[in-house]
Formats: sequence, C-alpha cells, structure tokens
Amino acid sequence: MFGYRVPAPDEAMLISGGRRGLGGAPFRVVTGHGKFVLPVFRKTRFLTLAMCEAEVAETCVTRQGIVLTVKAVIAFKVGNDTESIVNAGQRFLSDQDQMSVLTGRIFAGHLRSIIGSMTVEEIVTERQKLATEVLETSKTEMAKIGLIVDSLQIQSIDDGATGYIAAMSAPHTAAIQRQAQIAQAQANQASVEAQQEATRNQAEYQRQTAVVQAQYSAEVDRAQAEAAQAGPLAQAHAQQEVLKAQTELAERAAQLRQQQLVAEIVKPAEADAERIRVLAVAEAERMKIQAAAAASYDRVALDRMLIDQLPQIVKEAASGLAGANVNVLNGADGLGEIAAGLVGQGLTILDSVRKNLGGSEEHQGDRGAEIQRYLRPSKPGDDSDNGPIDIK
Repeated sequence: MFGYRVPAPDEAMLISGGRRGLGGAPFRVVTGHGKFVLPVFRKTRFLTLAMCEAEVAETCVTRQGIVLTVKAVIAFKVGNDTESIVNAGQRFLSDQDQMSVLTGRIFAGHLRSIIGSMTVEEIVTERQKLATEVLETSKTEMAKIGLIVDSLQIQSIDDGATGYIAAMSAPHTAAIQRQAQIAQAQANQASVEAQQEATRNQAEYQRQTAVVQAQYSAEVDRAQAEAAQAGPLAQAHAQQEVLKAQTELAERAAQLRQQQLVAEIVKPAEADAERIRVLAVAEAERMKIQAAAAASYDRVALDRMLIDQLPQIVKEAASGLAGANVNVLNGADGLGEIAAGLVGQGLTILDSVRKNLGGSEEHQGDRGAEIQRYLRPSKPGDDSDNGPIDIK
C-alpha cells in the first residue's frame, strides 16, 4: 500500500520527521510491524539488527615483556531494545560498516590492556579467561554505541621469532612425543603380539584340523576293520553259541545219568540197607522179647519151685526146734501159735527170695545158693537157734 512501510525481521525502521522519538531522539523506532508513513512529510531509514563480525590482529606486550601477536574474532550486533537502536542509529545509520571497524579498535585497545597484565603461560593456558576479561571491560563502551557482543574468540597467539612459546611447550612436546613413542611401541608390541597370537591360533587350528582328520581316518579304518571282521566274528559267535548249547546238553546228559545212577544203584542200596537195619532191629526186639519171656518163665518156674519147697522149708524149720528148749505157756493154743510162726517164717523166706529174684540178671547165678541157704537145716549150736523160744 502506498505510504505503508514494514521493516524486515532483522531490521529496525527509523522514521524521522514529525514527532520525536523516545528520549528526545530525532526519529521513531519501529520493529516487528509496519507503519503508515506520509510521503514527503516523513522519511524512513533501516538499521540492520543482524549479526556482524570484526577481526582483530594486535601486537601486544605481556607482563614479562614478551611481544605477542594476538588474533581474535568478535561477533556483535545492535541491541534489540529501543535505546540501543537509537544509540547505534545516531552513530552508524549513514555508514553501518563503521560498526565493525570501531568495534575492532575498541577490542584491540582492551586486548592490549588485558594481555599487558598477564604472562605468556596464562595467556596460552587460559584463553577463556582472557576473552572473558576483554568482554567485561568492553561491555560499557559497546553499550554506549548501542552494540552488544555475543562472543569473543582468540584465534591465535604468536611470539614471532622469540621462540618463547615453543620453548615453553618443549617439555610438553617432549613428553607428548615420549608418550607418542611409548604408545607407538605399545601399538607395535600389541601388533606383534596380535600377529603371534594369530599365528598360534592358525597353528592350533591346523593342529586341531590334523587331529580331527587323523581321528576321522582312524574311525574309518576301524569301521573298515570291523566290517572286514564282521563275518569271522559272526561265525565265531555262532560257533561259540553251538559250543555253549553242546556244553549245556552234555551237562544235562550228565545230570540225567547221575539221576539214573542214583535211581539204579544208590536208591536200591539205601533200600537194602534200610531193610537190613529194620530186620536187625526187629531181630534185636525179638531176642529181647524172648529174653524177657525166658526170664519171666524162669521166675515163674522158680516161684513154683519155692512153693513146692515151702512145706519142706517149714519142716526143716520145725526139725530145728527138736533140740530147742521150748516153753509152751498156753497149751494147745501155744502149739498152734508155734506152728503158725513156722509157717509165717516160711512165707517170709519165700517173699525175700522173690525180691532177690527181681534184681538184675547178673545176680541170677546166686539165686540157687540163696534158696539153698534158706533150705539148709539149722545146726545145733547156731546163735539163731540157741536159746529158748517162749510162746505165749
């Protein structure tokens, strides 16, 4: 539209004519939006807000008196606030390239001042400290001209032909070289060890391969040998089975023959022996029974003989009284008692003889003598017959 102006995003539009700007500035500042500008009555100019760059290459003297050439790069721009735009517009609107030149000169002065208070070692090892101090000291001056610094980078520090920096770095260089040599030697050693390990691994692999091949070959040979021996082994196994069967058959035949021999010889012999033993036992029992019967018969015969001899015994006892002095007190009754006594003595003698006959057979020879002793008549003068017999 005619008379309507819009600044770019990285520009500030300055409108002069008409009312004054902020703080009595001879123009008004418009950023970020458009503005209707009356032609002829108003005039518009544009101030860049984009990033600018300034390079500095300054010869400085350190606190030690060492001359250094320092190169730096400054990144700066016009501030976004209205005051910074007004300050920069009043100074650089007609020649905006002067912002880089003036900024370089300002930083060169501050750089010389800061480096003059530092040693070469501090400058070399603490570049960030140097840049920070330069920014801090230049911030006020840059704000007065409407500029702000985004960054300051020290690109290089050179001592020319003095060789101070090289001498200062020599120990470090030597240490680094030594470390590099050590690292190279270690790398070479590691490489050699790796090669040796690879060689060993290859040799081990070859050995294992040879062993496996030998095992395979041995297994093949063994399988072939087993296959070749399979027929004879099978035949031998069959023969062994036949021999085993024949052996078992022979053992069974021997067992059968043994059983036959037992049945034919041992059993009849045992039966004969048992029969003979039974007959012997029966014969012994028969003889024992006969002996017992004979002994019993002898006792019966002896008893009969004693009974038959009892009257004679009584008679002999009575005849023994013929010369004895006998006093008969009760007359006929006394004589009866004497007779009864004689008979009682005979019975007592008979009973005693029977008891003696009940002893063992070894005393049977004395039975006759015992009987004869009882049957022998008492002689006059014996103690048993002398003396009077009183019968009441």
